[in-house]
Amino acid sequence: MISQVFLLSAKGDHLIYKDFRGEAGRDVINVFYEKVNALPGDQPPVVMHHEGLHFVHVRQGGLYCVATTRSNPSPFTLTEFLNRLAALIRDYCGSLSEQSVSLNSALIYELLDEMLDFGYPQTSSTEILKNFIQTEAVTPKPFSLLDLRNVGLFGADTQHSKVAPSCSSLATLSTVLWLRGGKNEIFVDVIERLTVVIGSNGTLLKADIQGEIRLKCFLPSCSEMRIGLNEEFSIGKTQLRGYGAAVRVDECSFHEAVKLDEFENQRVLRVLRVTPSQGEHTVMQYQLSDELPSPPPFRLFHSLEREPSGRQENGVSPTPLSLSLSLSQELSSPDQSAELQPISRAVRWEIPRFPGGAQLSALFKLEGSGLSAASLLEVGPVSLSFELPKLTCTGLQIRFLRLSTPLPALPQRWVRYVTHSDSYTIRM
Repeated sequence: MISQVFLLSAKGDHLIYKDFRGEAGRDVINVFYEKVNALPGDQPPVVMHHEGLHFVHVRQGGLYCVATTRSNPSPFTLTEFLNRLAALIRDYCGSLSEQSVSLNSALIYELLDEMLDFGYPQTSSTEILKNFIQTEAVTPKPFSLLDLRNVGLFGADTQHSKVAPSCSSLATLSTVLWLRGGKNEIFVDVIERLTVVIGSNGTLLKADIQGEIRLKCFLPSCSEMRIGLNEEFSIGKTQLRGYGAAVRVDECSFHEAVKLDEFENQRVLRVLRVTPSQGEHTVMQYQLSDELPSPPPFRLFHSLEREPSGRQENGVSPTPLSLSLSLSQELSSPDQSAELQPISRAVRWEIPRFPGGAQLSALFKLEGSGLSAASLLEVGPVSLSFELPKLTCTGLQIRFLRLSTPLPALPQRWVRYVTHSDSYTIRM
């Protein structure tokens, strides 16, 4: 259905970009804008084409709302969806403009995630979406030359935002004020790196998780922040505190600004002297070795067979050394891709989107001179590289973020969970 959705300003600035199906690259944004500018008159056609990709757009509030597709849906369906998207932005943000979209980009991305599932429209009702949207809208404030008390020409805010220390023009002053007004946010990232070795019989031979909690604060002032972790969080096997669903790690280390007086009983980290000038820092690091709380996120079922004309393998692995090799493939879905890399002697299999609980398959056939039964012994292990959003393998979660200093407006709190494959090897 819908491959991509993006919003552009009248000057072609990229405001919102969301890829749902991986059918085209981000460069299509520039292709669309060039086609719009190349057309005579002020009313470009609603539907345009480029190398098998269809652009459907509407223009509202001085912005281009664009959807792309490689299929052949009704253009009226796509224009209605874009009109509903524009109406939802007005409902949530108060207006549809370049400034309101820039201030509420996270909210709009959350709307798109709920409105579309792999490019298929789900709902566009404001009342239904209110039950799922957690991000609060940021209302743009009008610029005033009379309110310059908090504009620091050489302060940390302007330096971090790369604003020139010269405010000789109205445009520069407006930029500084917008940056200071729109940075009332807290970002907390829980990042885990996974190292796994799985034997050829499916046995887990090695498992290691390296995790950290990163904090980035853009509040004007905050003397203390309290970060609550899982109540059943245990360090070491001898400190298990609960039954069944306890989160356990082997060891932890903390930033020097973290006070642990509430950690033992309440699992709360007190972070002192939180200021934007400190930048991003790691408040906690932890490690879990030799076991995983849950099964590994990916399993691979492979088989190797030799044919009279060559060999076929099901998997992704380094190939035997040969002067000439050719690859033929059968993939279970059209969005996958695979290629033979002669320099690294490997078959690279790419899957842009892997839904939970799904099973995908591929059949690779290698043909070349010098392949024999002994060549099967040269086949190396499979290496997987992936990123899992909204997931931690340890089960670590952030229960709450609380501030000690009251603020005029509630800050935006962003918590993200990401698991990366540091090294994920499956022997064949």
